[in-house]
Amino acid sequence: MADGGTGAVNSEGFLVDILGEPEALERVVASYGDRHLERMLDRPRLLLIGMGSSGYAAGTAVAALRGRGLDAHAELASTGTPQPAASDTLAVLISASGGSGETLEALRRHSGASRVLAITNTPSSVLAAEADESLDVLAGPEPGGVACRSFACTQAVLALMCGAPADDIRMAAAAVAQLIEGRERWLPALVEVAESSRGVWVCGPAERFGSAQQSALMLREGPRIIADACETGDWLHVDVYLTKPPGYALLLLGGSRYDAEVAGWRRERDFRLVSVGREPAGADAAIAFGGAGRRVVAAIAETVVAELLAAELWRRNPI
Repeated sequence: MADGGTGAVNSEGFLVDILGEPEALERVVASYGDRHLERMLDRPRLLLIGMGSSGYAAGTAVAALRGRGLDAHAELASTGTPQPAASDTLAVLISASGGSGETLEALRRHSGASRVLAITNTPSSVLAAEADESLDVLAGPEPGGVACRSFACTQAVLALMCGAPADDIRMAAAAVAQLIEGRERWLPALVEVAESSRGVWVCGPAERFGSAQQSALMLREGPRIIADACETGDWLHVDVYLTKPPGYALLLLGGSRYDAEVAGWRRERDFRLVSVGREPAGADAAIAFGGAGRRVVAAIAETVVAELLAAELWRRNPI
């Protein structure tokens, strides 16, 4: 199970968790929007560590930090070659459950040497207790057992820490609500694409690759279908080969300068292509939402498309 879920996974709870995302994101803004979380990045070297969904969120945050010229790195807690602890390092340990064994081991590598900050959905956890400081992502319990709402809230907290304005989180909450409320207009067609294909692949731009990874994970963890993620530019080098056999379907998280080239392959190979956020010429369909042109808004909102798809496929075919 992806890091952050609690208890056994179930489709009914999963949908409840998704539908609660806008309210949870608003809770994050209300609690942290004026706290200037970027001040917590008080070391010259920033190391964000997690597993599963938490690792995906770390990657997106690090892309934003590196884009500002900061010395930031994302690391899987399970790595056999971890970056060393040091007094000039802020180690940000991310685990929604606060109990991931790999992440706790990483915390203990840094404890007493690096400054350690825990980002968790479980403020009573061992992770929060052993860190120098902790932040609650405020997603609340996830009865579906899948880290979906906690992923959205973790992204929101990290975005604020990376200097995003609170208004971006408010816009993301509104975009998620828009996708949820309008799902009857786009979800049936997307379900048809998924059910008529041999799997659903997802691609997105490098700076939001975590959203593509999370989207694919939701389809694996819920309905247990074939799903994987690729960065959009890299798709042209590695995943394009999968389009040769019939039955390929791609969910394109828009915003990469390589979107048009991917769509060009769609016209040549005639695979199914559905875009999210922005519509390149040649897509079968586009699922739009407000604020898609803003990086933080897109990163938080776009994963709800795959989540709702996963919930519906899971409902139709309980595992």
